[in-house]
Amino acid sequence: MNINFSKLTAAGNDFVLIDNRESVIAKEDCQSLAKKLCNRKHSIGADGLILLEKSACKDFKMKYFNSDGSYASMCGNGGRSIAKFAYDLGVANLKMVFETDAGVINAEILTEDRVRLDLYAPRDLKKDIKVKVNGKEFDVDFINTGVPHAVIFVDDIEKIDVFGYGRAIRSHKTFVPAGVNVNFVKVIKGNTLLVRTYERGVEDETLACGTGIIASGIISVLKGFAESPVKVIARGGDKLLVSLKNSNDKISNVVLEGPALITFKGTVKIQSEV
Repeated sequence: MNINFSKLTAAGNDFVLIDNRESVIAKEDCQSLAKKLCNRKHSIGADGLILLEKSACKDFKMKYFNSDGSYASMCGNGGRSIAKFAYDLGVANLKMVFETDAGVINAEILTEDRVRLDLYAPRDLKKDIKVKVNGKEFDVDFINTGVPHAVIFVDDIEKIDVFGYGRAIRSHKTFVPAGVNVNFVKVIKGNTLLVRTYERGVEDETLACGTGIIASGIISVLKGFAESPVKVIARGGDKLLVSLKNSNDKISNVVLEGPALITFKGTVKIQSEV
């Protein structure tokens, strides 16, 4: 079976996107297909697979799978990518509304390469958790921005062992059974953050993580380190903007703005055993 796909990148996160409105990919095949297509040595290569599916009440529905095949209810960079993809397909207008299993998202194509997402409120805020891994204790703030995130403020963003500490914290007993994405954050002048993220599902540092950037922006505001809108520079160098409203630690009106680009399109042959 031959399937058309588009490859998109959003702040360094890259994705394979497929129009699945006609259910050409069966539900039971999604995880194995994600692992196959996202393999950088033997296939297209990506951080994740995104399927655009029919919605009964919105423009479309987003389904996201990490490169290891695991399912995630939301991906911020993926959300901008599917908005760009849907507009390119003619499925949606410049302003659109789509479903995710984390909540309903309003999106707008601002320019040819920039997309805005209006997101649902985060949940499960837990401040100042002590987590000890690899002989070092960290002060961790936890928040779920569609997927679970740990946010850790550091003095030296370049020297921190993102892979080593991130991998250990990701699976720490504090965060079982789901695990957690781990964001290391440096506050710099100009209301700006530098963020590096270890992503579960990818199981490595990525060049950007949209929901992690949102989590880092929210926690920085809650701790008084920054004010909305917060400028965030991802590991890949791209600049994103996080806006929000804070009322006594109750967060609302969350907005993520950043790049999303179609890099190429193609057709891939899927073997029957997938």
